Amino acid sequence: MASSTTLHPPSSAMPGSDFARLSRKIADAGLMGRRPGYYALRITMVTGLYVGGWAAVALIGDSWWTLAVAGFLAVVFGQVALLAHDAAHRQVFRRRRASEVSGRIAGAGIGMGYGWWQDKHTRHHANPNHEDLDPDLDPDLLVWSQDQARAAKGLPRLIGRWQAFLFFPLLTLEGFNLHVSSVKALANRSLKNRALDGALLFAHFAVYLTALLWLLPPGMAIAFLVVHQCLFGIYLGSLFAPNHKGMPILKGEDRPDFLRRQVLTSRNVCGGRLTDIALGGLNHQIEHHLFPSMPSPNLRRARTIVRRYCEDLGVDYVETGLIASYRLALTSLHQAGAPLRRTRVPA
Repeated sequence: MASSTTLHPPSSAMPGSDFARLSRKIADAGLMGRRPGYYALRITMVTGLYVGGWAAVALIGDSWWTLAVAGFLAVVFGQVALLAHDAAHRQVFRRRRASEVSGRIAGAGIGMGYGWWQDKHTRHHANPNHEDLDPDLDPDLLVWSQDQARAAKGLPRLIGRWQAFLFFPLLTLEGFNLHVSSVKALANRSLKNRALDGALLFAHFAVYLTALLWLLPPGMAIAFLVVHQCLFGIYLGSLFAPNHKGMPILKGEDRPDFLRRQVLTSRNVCGGRLTDIALGGLNHQIEHHLFPSMPSPNLRRARTIVRRYCEDLGVDYVETGLIASYRLALTSLHQAGAPLRRTRVPA
């Protein structure tokens, strides 16, 4: 079901609560202010790389070196997705209209249905890692808990046995899944602006395929599409896998207060400015979940305040390196699939 809720902390965070006191510290530090200069530069650079990538395809043309450009554009598409994410959270613009317009333009650039994704991501932020309420834990292909494994049928049951080993290979399909899910969502009559989303989606597909078939021979066009979309899927999945996978999963009525619900289910990834660029600030996942509308360049400064505050409260604040975060996510997937390895009962 579509939701008109914006991607912000719920109003249930009452004055005097742990989260309200933290919010005052963050506001006093000036970290909720907009960063127009930063986003103007970032949007200009990503747009330039996007246009430059397609210009390179046109210039190189009928050469297998074009596949290297496909890899380059996979990374650029990931960066466009990150800009769409920031726009949806109103990190770029304070007003809803400007945020939606910029988010839809970015979504159209990569073939993503903005309305479908915003609704899904809003529900994720409201209940991160909740087995019943977080759409990112739907067992549509993988199982995320042993309870889901026991109830699994079809593909999740087949794949779930060895899903930790199959996770990264399966990410090659994530770009295609993004497009397919966006198109399928157009059948949902409750989705707002679905006619506009549909027009933008099919315009993207038409321009993308026409450009490939016009600039490249058919065989090379297909190879470009496969390389580009598969690497885009791997990059996209790698952006989000370290954030919650392997962290505690909530169930049923298990819903702690807002601050603990966000902190205890999220994981930060250590790193420098390069990590911030590669992961679009999502490496500061705890701060992002607490303050979704905070501009991503401010998250690093917020980390110091949030971490110290959590230590004072005795709330676990988890932070690991990038490789360790993937290892924890894969370990969690392997453990979730354990019931399927102990039984060979047909699905």
